[in-house]
Amino acid sequence: MSTGHLMACHDCDLLQRMPVVPEGMTAICGRCGAVLAKPKRDSLERSLALALAGLVLLVLANSFPFLGFKVQGQVRETLLLTGIWELHLQGMSQVALLVFVTTVLAPLAQLLALVYILLPLKRDRPAPGMFHVFRWLRSIAPWSMTEVFMLGILVSVVKLAKMAQIIPGTAAFCFMALIFVLAACMSSLDAHEIWSRWEGPR
Repeated sequence: MSTGHLMACHDCDLLQRMPVVPEGMTAICGRCGAVLAKPKRDSLERSLALALAGLVLLVLANSFPFLGFKVQGQVRETLLLTGIWELHLQGMSQVALLVFVTTVLAPLAQLLALVYILLPLKRDRPAPGMFHVFRWLRSIAPWSMTEVFMLGILVSVVKLAKMAQIIPGTAAFCFMALIFVLAACMSSLDAHEIWSRWEGPR
């Protein structure tokens, strides 16, 4: 961050001048002690790489069979989107919409927003409307519930194990990997570095 950068505390709104914070150090609020900045090493590069990997995993998770059910020698495979469509056909359209938004649409929007923000910043050229996209990214993050969906799948698999042989598909493993990649991507993202690059190349 630039020397003399003004910043309001997220907790108490105290406006204070931020010094350059080296990696491994933490800047705290002079009034309430809240963390103002904690630079992360190679945050931009790692977050961008993880976001691109997440996009690949999300495409694979929706392209290959998610689960296979083997009953009396017959195997029936289902895709992630097929399961959502089946919920709609069974009259549970609202549940189908909620599953689609939280497991497909929200993660996709989250990853695309990250790539839109981080890729131009890698070249020190802020993307148009980056400020609004970043705020929008923060607002949709709680709607990305891939881990909740996976937990529901695991509970269902345990209940169906006595009725049929469950065969995890390629998409299931991609989806599990996506959960960890998304978590790592958001964890490595340094919002303060993004804002400092938005203000101009350092």
